[in-house]
Amino acid sequence: MKLKQEFLTRTIGNTEIPVAADDSTLGGMVRRNETTAFVVDHLRRETTPESIIADLYAGGDASIGVVAADVEWTLNLLRGIGALDE
Repeated sequence: MKLKQEFLTRTIGNTEIPVAADDSTLGGMVRRNETTAFVVDHLRRETTPESIIADLYAGGDASIGVVAADVEWTLNLLRGIGALDE
């Protein structure tokens, strides 16, 4: 899976935000938190949910269950706006 080409990313503060190039796909931007930024950064190249979870878990203090749930929630959000190329 990968972030679709028509979704650009912008850095605002410390957060990467996916933005639809034509703004019609999601009416602007999706903004969440550092987890969303981490997931979006990984989706700039081909990856898997398992790889994202493993990398995020290795860099933090949360349990693997919490990390997996946060990544799945974020991926589902991006799926819902049509931002993923799966």
